Amino acid sequence: MPAWAHAHMIPWILLLAYLVVLFVCLPKIFTKAGTPAWAGWIPGYNLFVWNRILGKPWYWIILLLVPGINLLMLIIYNVNTSIAFNERTLKQHVIAVLTPWVTLPRLAFKEQHKWVGPLPVGQRKRGLAGQWGDAILFAVIVATTFRTFTFEAFTIPTPSMEKSLLTGDYLFVSKLSYGPRMPMTPITFPFTHHTLPMTRSVPSFTTWFSLPYFRLPGLGEPERGDAVVFNFPEGDTVVVGYDNPSYYQWERQTGRRNILERHFVDYWSDGQQRARIPIDGITIRPTDKQENYIKRCVGVAGDSIEVRNGDLYVNGVLSPLPVMGQYAYDIVSKGSLVKERLKDDLDVNKEEYDNGYRSGRGLALTAEGVEKLKANKNVTEVRRRIKPKGSYKATDFWPIFPNDSAYNWTEDNFGPVWVPKAGATVKLTLANLPLYRRAIQAYENNTLEVRGGDIFINGAKTDSYTFKQDYYWMMGDNRHRSQDARFWGFVPFDHVVGKAVLVWLTADPEKGGFPMGIRWKRLFSLVR
Repeated sequence: MPAWAHAHMIPWILLLAYLVVLFVCLPKIFTKAGTPAWAGWIPGYNLFVWNRILGKPWYWIILLLVPGINLLMLIIYNVNTSIAFNERTLKQHVIAVLTPWVTLPRLAFKEQHKWVGPLPVGQRKRGLAGQWGDAILFAVIVATTFRTFTFEAFTIPTPSMEKSLLTGDYLFVSKLSYGPRMPMTPITFPFTHHTLPMTRSVPSFTTWFSLPYFRLPGLGEPERGDAVVFNFPEGDTVVVGYDNPSYYQWERQTGRRNILERHFVDYWSDGQQRARIPIDGITIRPTDKQENYIKRCVGVAGDSIEVRNGDLYVNGVLSPLPVMGQYAYDIVSKGSLVKERLKDDLDVNKEEYDNGYRSGRGLALTAEGVEKLKANKNVTEVRRRIKPKGSYKATDFWPIFPNDSAYNWTEDNFGPVWVPKAGATVKLTLANLPLYRRAIQAYENNTLEVRGGDIFINGAKTDSYTFKQDYYWMMGDNRHRSQDARFWGFVPFDHVVGKAVLVWLTADPEKGGFPMGIRWKRLFSLVR
C-alpha cells in the first residue's frame, strides 16, 4: 500500500478507536450518572441516553446524523461530559477535545472522578465572547444541516440559461427533489464550496477524511425539462486561473500535458492574441467539491440524443427549445444597432453579443426577440447560425464530445448518442469506446486500456460493459452560449446536487447589481 494510502487511513483508525472507546465507556459513565449500565450497550439508544443525562435538547440527536456536523457534535458531547464530571477549566476542555481516547476512559473508570451532572442554567455564566461563540457555532450547525438536507442557495454567474434563468439570479435548489446527497468531504470551512474566500486556489476542504457516495431517498429522479444543479463532470482536475476550469479541455486546446507551477496561457479572440492569463497550476477536487453548474435536463438514462441543424431530438422526436431559450443569429442591418436600445427593447446583455453589435454580427435571441428585431426598419436579415458537421478541421482541437477526430460533430449537428442507464449493457467497440471511456473509467472507477485492438476492463478482455448508475444529458437553454453536455458528455447521477425551484432574489449586473438593478417582477418566481 502506498504511503498516501496509509496517511488516509489514519483518520479512520482514530475514528474507529474513538467509537470503540465510546462504546466501552458509556455503560460505566451511565452507572456513575445513576442510569442503568445496559443502556450504554444499545447502539442509538445509548446516544439518546447520553444526550438526556447531559441535559441537551432532543433535536441534538438529529445533528448527530449529519456527516461533518456529527464530528463537531461528538466533540461538544465530550466537553459536556467532562463538565458533568466537574472538569470546568479551559485547559480541561482543550484536553477533552484533543484526547477523547484518554479523557473518556479516565472519567469512566477512575473512582476519583465523580458525576456531578451538567452545569445548572443559573450557574452558566459566560462572557460576551463566549455567548457570541455559542451563537455562531449553533447558527453554523443549523444552517449546514438545513442546506445539506433541504434547500441550498445558488447564484447564476453565466448566461448559459438565458432567458429562462438570468445572470444575477439567486436560486433555492431543492435537495429533497432527488434525495439529499451526504457530504463526501465533510471537513470543510463553513459556507464555502471549494476555495477559501479571497484566495485563488487554497482549498476550503480537506481530503484526509472522506466518505463514500451515499444519497438519501428523494421525491423523484431528474426528469426531462428539470433545471438541474450538478457538479461539473470534468471538474475533478482543474486549471487554476483559467476561464474554462477543465484541465481536459485545456489539454485538448493547447496540446500541453505538463503544467508548470506558474506559467501563462495565451488567450486568443478574433484571430488575435488578447491576453496572457496567469495560471497557478492544477488542483484535484472530489466530486462534491467540483464546480456547480446548472443546465436543463433534456435526456434521461436510456434516451438517444441527437441535434440536427440546431434542433434537439430525443428518441427521434423533436424536443422544442423552452419558450425563453435562445439561439445565436447573424444580424444584417443598414447601420450599427444601438446597444442601449437592444438592452431596453430586447433585454440583450453584453454576454449575448458575438464580437460586438455592429452590422453583420451575432446576437443571442429568443423567438420573440427575433420577431421584434425583424420589425426594426434598419434590420435587413436575421439568420439563425448553424454549424454543419465537419466544421472542425484536423488542425483544430476537438471541443465537441467525445473529443475525438473520428467524430465530426458540432454543437448544431451532433449524435446520435445513447445515454447510459444503470444495469444496461452496451456493446463496446473501438469505434464507440470514446463515447463511454470516461464514464467507465472516471465515473465508475474502472481501469480501461486497449491492447492490440482489444479492450481490457480491470485487466479482463471484454467486448461489453454494464453501467452501475444512471446518466443524464444536460444542455443550456441559451444554446450557442452554453458549455454543456455537447462539449463534455454525460452527467452521472452521483454528480447531481438538486433541482432549481425558486428565484428568491435577482439583480441585473449591467444595471449596478444589488440593489439598483433588482428585477422586481422576477422576485420569488418559480423556476420553469
